[in-house]
Amino acid sequence: MDLFSFDCAYRDGGYRVIAGVDEAGRGPWAGPVVAAAVILPTDSNLPGLNDSKKLSPQKRAVLFDAISASALAIGVGVCDAGIIDSHNILQATFIAMREAVEKLSATFDAILVDGSMTIPGLAHTQNAIIGGDGKSACIAAASIIAKVTRDRLMVAYSREYPQYSFEKHKGYGTQEHHGALKAYGPCPIHRKSFEPIRRLLNDRAI
Repeated sequence: MDLFSFDCAYRDGGYRVIAGVDEAGRGPWAGPVVAAAVILPTDSNLPGLNDSKKLSPQKRAVLFDAISASALAIGVGVCDAGIIDSHNILQATFIAMREAVEKLSATFDAILVDGSMTIPGLAHTQNAIIGGDGKSACIAAASIIAKVTRDRLMVAYSREYPQYSFEKHKGYGTQEHHGALKAYGPCPIHRKSFEPIRRLLNDRAI
């Protein structure tokens, strides 16, 4: 079953309009977690649509523009490092997902969420789809919107904090990022509740 057929099966089950939700950036040491919600038209044509992790940056950019031009509605939610540190990454992800859903300008019958958990605090019908970004067209579209949006935010942060090379690793725990942290310490967008950053701060306090 291809991604669009998966969504069609839900529509045939009575959910005429569905919104896909996914996030990007739960694992990095720095930067926000970003969630997106996308409603695609039933006649959507997005060649090459897939899980954002399986696509090159160039293909993601092309699909980002195509999704932005054709979607019935798109919502994006962003939670920065401060919210992640005060709430934990899971709860911050849920906050970003709720924000993304609440920003949708079109009505819908159900939400398909990538992963094993639905979004708490929403009254809408939801289904959690494990590996949904590789199964459902609307979730795959949301994964691309979230990923490209977050990557662009990290490139912007790289201009503000050039010593960390965020434009290269997007805040993930690469060797280069670790070296920059040891040399310069954390900056305001680092997630101080994450173990590598917390350990570094503890070492510097000794």
